[in-house]
Amino acid sequence: MLQRPPAGSIPDTPGSYQFKDADGRVIYVGKARSLRQRLSNYFQNPLNLHPRTAAMVAAAHSVEWIQVRNEVEALMLEFSLIKEHRPRFNVRLVDDKSYPYLAVTVGDRWPRPMVMRGAKKKGVRYFGPYAHAYAIRETLDQLLRTFPVRTCRDGKFDRHAKLGKPCLLFHIEKCSAPCVGEIDEAAYGRLVDELLQFLEGDTDAVIDRLEAEMRAAAADLEFERAARLRDRLATVRKAVEKQQIVGSRNEDIDVIGIADDDLEAAVQVFTVRKGRVVGRQGFIIDKVEELTGDRLIGVVLEGLYDEEPVQGYPKMVLVPELPDDVELYEEWLASERGTRVEIRVPQRGDRKEFMGTVTQNATEEFTRHRLRRASDLNARSRALEELQQWLELPAAPLRIECYDNSHLSGTDYVSSMVVFEDGLAAKGQYRRFKLRWVPDNDDFAAMEEVLTRRLTSYVEDQAKPVSERGKFQYPPQLLMVDGGKGQLGVAVRVLEQLGLRHQIPVCALAKQFEEVYLPDRSEPVRIPRQSEALYLLQRLRDESHRFAISYQRQLRNKRMTVSWLDGITGLGPTRRTRLIRELGGSKAVRIASLDSLKQLSWLPDTVAEAVYERARRP
Repeated sequence: MLQRPPAGSIPDTPGSYQFKDADGRVIYVGKARSLRQRLSNYFQNPLNLHPRTAAMVAAAHSVEWIQVRNEVEALMLEFSLIKEHRPRFNVRLVDDKSYPYLAVTVGDRWPRPMVMRGAKKKGVRYFGPYAHAYAIRETLDQLLRTFPVRTCRDGKFDRHAKLGKPCLLFHIEKCSAPCVGEIDEAAYGRLVDELLQFLEGDTDAVIDRLEAEMRAAAADLEFERAARLRDRLATVRKAVEKQQIVGSRNEDIDVIGIADDDLEAAVQVFTVRKGRVVGRQGFIIDKVEELTGDRLIGVVLEGLYDEEPVQGYPKMVLVPELPDDVELYEEWLASERGTRVEIRVPQRGDRKEFMGTVTQNATEEFTRHRLRRASDLNARSRALEELQQWLELPAAPLRIECYDNSHLSGTDYVSSMVVFEDGLAAKGQYRRFKLRWVPDNDDFAAMEEVLTRRLTSYVEDQAKPVSERGKFQYPPQLLMVDGGKGQLGVAVRVLEQLGLRHQIPVCALAKQFEEVYLPDRSEPVRIPRQSEALYLLQRLRDESHRFAISYQRQLRNKRMTVSWLDGITGLGPTRRTRLIRELGGSKAVRIASLDSLKQLSWLPDTVAEAVYERARRP
């Protein structure tokens, strides 16, 4: 039960506050201009609170706060705490799809453009995101005639370098063939710089250069070269025409459109740089707290700019409604960008018309999302309710953990732990175990070891301060093992030894007849075949099996691909790869003389001597 802090103990200063549950888990993070005034709003009759706020207060066991000097610092602290704890009652912004980017590997010796999704990598410049990957490929295919940089993978590049023959793209003038030395690094670097300049929106400089080169070639009577430049110029202009022009050349703006209801919101963001649309992305917001229009805009801005966007911070952000404390957000964005940033609602003209287009995109995406989500959300809720009934659980199991083992004839014994929260896979909380004490082929011993390690960590964590607890600090509301009565007996024994028998419910799913075994029951529970509850358990079992097998194969492959170069002091993966590449293979390294190894300027003499000595061993 949440107790109100003593009167006068809450400071009347800016800061961030955190509500925690009985297990010490942060369930909500907020910020306030005045902590005293904001927190006092939570301690009133629950009937006067928004239903979601009342649910959060009911689930909370304690509240803590951190004071800061001003509101901008409170905003930044809120960002970091939400990222760290992922509270269940905070608004969540989720990409409605994995948007593709046009990426250029500027960190490579011979950079190449490609379509990339997922996490950003160092040494790569990103442009976008774009709505469709095929749009990137079409644009890139057009630009290669003007900027003939390589698009092949490193393996194909190295293969043609060894053959001394370029691929077809060179012959159709879509690659400058750096693999066979048709272009030097300096000239290739200029091509890459011009491509980056074009992708950044500075198209005039590229067009002016091509026009000047075309006229110069014609003046020098080099008509074939002038014709090729003419064709490249036409290709560039065609690519430029495809970019939607929405403003003047100096406009760097982000336009945000929103469509929402009481539970969710769809957000579309169009990125405009130098007056052209260069990227688009979308989010779905799960409103787990009450959000009015101005607060919703603030949440969108916080989620959109908590990290620097791929295209950088804009000079202006156009929104359908000004956020609460708009000056605070402008000050924060200005501190991140280094110059002034304006947040405005367009009132007339082209900007208002373009805002209507972005909002229409958000409305259409929201309609599609609701159609997809309706069936999915209903199915997950039904599955959890059915599980509670069939397994006679005290509450719907919002967190379920499933365990499985994998091995190859008793070798590379591993186990997996997969976690589902609210009926969805929480892949960030998956864990894998390399088993230590399993004798030969003994699945019961393997299950006992992994459960003992996981649950012992949980018990030990409960005795520590919340800030010092580790990755196993939260208990499952249902613990599931893959197997029958034997595996279930092992799980029950571990729970009893650790004093958790009546705290954590447990079950086992037998694969042969898809029957569920429960403790203290001789007969299995036969959940109907078409039940959403059984389908959820099957997904858990299959996911844990997949995760365990993938780890076991990874260990096996690593064991089978040990090189004689492994384990040499000073010879890490990067140096080893470069050594093999420059000498022409592992065998060439083995027969190389000590002098030839020492002639490599980047390889220390001590490492060269260690490699030479290792190569001479039987």
